[in-house]
Amino acid sequence: LVVTEVALAVVLLIGAGLLLRSIRTLLEVNVGFDPSHVLTMQVQESGHRFQQDSASGDSARYEFFAEALGAVQQIPGVTAAAFTSQLPLSGDFDGYGVQFENDPNANATGSALRYAVTPSYFATMRIPLLHGRLLGAEDRAGAPRAALINESFARRKFPHDDPIGKRLDFGPSDGRRYTIVGVVGDVKQSSLADGETDAIYVTPTQWHWVDNRMSLVVRTNGNAAALIPVVRNAIHSVDRNQPIVRVATMNDLVDRSIADRRFALILFEAFGMVALVLAAVGIYGVLSSSVTEKVREIGIRAALGASPESILTLVLGQGMRLTGLGIAIGLAASVAATRAIVSMLFGVSRLDATTYLAVVVTLGAVAMIACGVPALRAARLDPNRALRAE
Repeated sequence: LVVTEVALAVVLLIGAGLLLRSIRTLLEVNVGFDPSHVLTMQVQESGHRFQQDSASGDSARYEFFAEALGAVQQIPGVTAAAFTSQLPLSGDFDGYGVQFENDPNANATGSALRYAVTPSYFATMRIPLLHGRLLGAEDRAGAPRAALINESFARRKFPHDDPIGKRLDFGPSDGRRYTIVGVVGDVKQSSLADGETDAIYVTPTQWHWVDNRMSLVVRTNGNAAALIPVVRNAIHSVDRNQPIVRVATMNDLVDRSIADRRFALILFEAFGMVALVLAAVGIYGVLSSSVTEKVREIGIRAALGASPESILTLVLGQGMRLTGLGIAIGLAASVAATRAIVSMLFGVSRLDATTYLAVVVTLGAVAMIACGVPALRAARLDPNRALRAE
């Protein structure tokens, strides 16, 4: 029973250790923006004035979003605000085909994430400009179409060339190409564990239509969550009939992106600690019972000259042999069991030596303490009293 308890504790603690290291590594990942003090909410358009013909509907949508953004930017405590068609780490995923002009691989048309953003988006999210210029007020409807691409896209597509000035078709083809005017940093869109995805940024008025739902991002100089009712009221001052959903801070979204791993970690930690306590109690119980049953034997050994140290070693050896066998079985079981959580690991191997060693040392220390109490009692046993009691 003790061996089984120790083996189970090894498996659970190794699982918890691997998940803990994964979460720590994920939280150190550069998300590509600064999530602190940023409030987000999705604003949706609804109503008859948006359901007109395409041109009139787009004009009404753009006017509403522009007025709502202006109202939010006037709120005390708001340092910057912007709209984006999709929000990082929110579950949004919107991509379209892209084809570069004069591309020798014309048949290998790829795709990229599409971000329709107001020009202040990069300052609000603090996404760095690496080359060229950002989108600006000059990139409006009717003007030459401008686009930004992310760093990994530029590095992959133009490893030995400058992407600035290159032209591309993006989304539905209408004969008007976008010109790359800048390169910005990579942003994690789906999750912290994902690799870098090609991304293209355009202004809402230069996209083929105006989205009927946009995510508002608001940078504040204090507690972002405290401004939720004020920002909501500012939007409703423009049109109180427009729904506002999915309200959260960017820090909340970052935390939610690792929620499944955090939940699994809590389970492994809870069961691991229970197994560790049971193993310690089991070892203590077995050795304590053994010492009680062997009082006469221990007394005879002491009477014949056995030192307290040798008796201590005898009892400790019995407990540590059980522990060692349990650890060996647990390590073998962990090698197989950790296959089940490989998809939840990030930046750490399921056979990570540091985690395995830490668990072995921890269990060894706990077992030593559990063995130590009955071993000390045996070492201090008076042989005369032990034999007289027999």
